Amino acid sequence: MDKTFIKGLVLLEAMARNDKGSGVSELAAQLLLNKSNVHRLLQALVHQGFARKNTDTNRYELTMKLWELGSRTANKLDVRLESLPFMKQLAEETRETVHLSILDGAEVLYVEKIDSPQPVRAYTTVGGRAPAQCVATGKAMLAWADEDVLGAVKNRLKPHTEKSIVRFGDLRKQLEDIRTKGFAVNTGEWREQVVGAAAPIRDASGKVVAALGISGPADRLPKELLEKNGERMIEVTEMISRRLGYSRM
Repeated sequence: MDKTFIKGLVLLEAMARNDKGSGVSELAAQLLLNKSNVHRLLQALVHQGFARKNTDTNRYELTMKLWELGSRTANKLDVRLESLPFMKQLAEETRETVHLSILDGAEVLYVEKIDSPQPVRAYTTVGGRAPAQCVATGKAMLAWADEDVLGAVKNRLKPHTEKSIVRFGDLRKQLEDIRTKGFAVNTGEWREQVVGAAAPIRDASGKVVAALGISGPADRLPKELLEKNGERMIEVTEMISRRLGYSRM
């Protein structure tokens, strides 16, 4: 365990509890650390933009960066809470597994799911991950992702099945089509016999923050049904987005 990192986190917590700013000597006494150690930790926080020194009081204060990070996490939790009723409805309608995913680097992270009641179904776990370019929810988010995210994906293209996208040009073309249609499909690119459809969820600023999709066995979800479910995903994700404050201009 990195003791310096732990000390930095404890220091952040102590500063967050002090509305009037914190002095080096005060923090050292409170945390049972020597002054030079506290000073080095504070300089690291200042360098990374988490803290600043108030020249009038000669005390250190936290910046809004920590609040910004916390707000992003809170927004993700809001997405889950607002999506869950719609997920239950979709599960009843389709009798297939319903997933809520967020994008974490070049991967999707499953933050909520409702399993299909049928004995043969798509298997995933909350907290599980998958390559974003291989699953419908991932592609639904990549279609509106920044270039740095796409660059990370480009470096990780490899075959997981015979249908996996392995050329970046092919991925770009598919993402263009997704932006036009409004939804994405997976035709067995992560697991050979598992397919799915998904659409993006937007926050109040219009940014894509998550994606909602369904998945199931390929023999139960032919292309025509996938397309139909994709259209349904758009309807549902637009309702969720509106609940998050998004308004299409």
